[in-house]
Amino acid sequence: MSSPAERLRRDFGGDIIEPGTGEYESARSAVFASGSPAYILRPESVGDVQAGVRFAAGAGLALSVRGGGHSFPGFGTNDGGVVIDLGKLAGVELVDKERHLVRIGGGATWGRVATVLAPHGLAISSGDTKTVGVGGLTLAGGIGWKVRKYGLALDNLVAVEVVTADGALVRASAAENPDLFWAIRGGGGNFGIVTSFHFVAHPTTDVFFGRITFPASEAGSVLRGWVEHLRTAPEALTSIANVANPLAGGPEAPVEIHVAFDGDDPALAAHAIDPIRRLGTVLDDDVALRPYADTLVDGATPPPGIRFLTRSAFVGKESVAEVLRIVAEVGASERPPFIAVRSVGGAVSRVPDDATAYAYRRAELMVVTMTAGPEPVVAAARPALDAIWGRLAPHVDGAYANFLATAAEDDVAAIYPPETYRRLVAVKHRYDAANLFTGNHNIRPR
Repeated sequence: MSSPAERLRRDFGGDIIEPGTGEYESARSAVFASGSPAYILRPESVGDVQAGVRFAAGAGLALSVRGGGHSFPGFGTNDGGVVIDLGKLAGVELVDKERHLVRIGGGATWGRVATVLAPHGLAISSGDTKTVGVGGLTLAGGIGWKVRKYGLALDNLVAVEVVTADGALVRASAAENPDLFWAIRGGGGNFGIVTSFHFVAHPTTDVFFGRITFPASEAGSVLRGWVEHLRTAPEALTSIANVANPLAGGPEAPVEIHVAFDGDDPALAAHAIDPIRRLGTVLDDDVALRPYADTLVDGATPPPGIRFLTRSAFVGKESVAEVLRIVAEVGASERPPFIAVRSVGGAVSRVPDDATAYAYRRAELMVVTMTAGPEPVVAAARPALDAIWGRLAPHVDGAYANFLATAAEDDVAAIYPPETYRRLVAVKHRYDAANLFTGNHNIRPR
């Protein structure tokens, strides 16, 4: 009988990269993590993905899946196992112009999607970074610059094709394998490798996009007024507030209100954005009409040795005032973390709670903290960061998987409330009973 490695070389038509080969050094690591996998596989077809999955399972090796490679915990690499890099499966195709149906390969990035759709006057609400993979962002949610009007990225998904743990190719939609389709939308990479996504895009124009800044001393009043305005503002307006940006002065950094208005009508945009301009002393205002694709920024690869410590949680309406008070105080303290407060609600909240495995539909805001630096710097900052989250804990709920730097059991419990988790366990047991897909916020099969 042939060995798993011999079968791999026979059945796999893409690149097989092993230690000692020319491409290995550049291929072994993901954006935020270094690894030393035994095999890096770059499939050129769905059949190659199937062969790679069967090889990892048959050889008993840890398996990591890499789309854009941007996960903070480093899910896109490992030590001694197999990495399936989907970068060559990056096609983006408008398959139905009337329905705006788009087929996207599992290795595509959002920058590529935006570029391909722009000539058709279409877009999909995604994240905010060009190099982030469609797969990683969508499977956990997808909070982007049009989230209040068009919902999460996963809310615009109508079907997927998935290679499951036994190497089978399965289609999932509302009509086919609906349990898997429910779980895929929020349950991350726990159930297989998505080789293609089928989205419904929406017509788009240029958008009014940019940043309005205010003095750090006005953080409390600006943040309060910002939230009050968003409660009555048109859903075409999505916004993020940043406090204590370390690249702009830390505790002295201006409060940054980033806005994206989905439309090219200057009067409507002014009606939505001008109330934010009146919240305080405007230091800078670069809001302008831009192509939607230009709202996505290039993702930077950090230097070797730099670690990111990222945490997140959701905020319900009843807790917003207290959370914003804490955010303003922390932002003004000595050596604060970078803090971002993202608006959600709108279209996200109109989807029933149990329609997908993304659990926090009723949240009004999401708060994120980020600390970065060499390991000793991050370790030294951890006690203060834990104290901040201790203050926030009574007023926040859950966590957003895409903004977590760890994947411990308490992280998984925060992402998935008990009833959601129970349903996910049943689907995991059906499609991956041996838990081959563990490079994620892992749901253990019963």
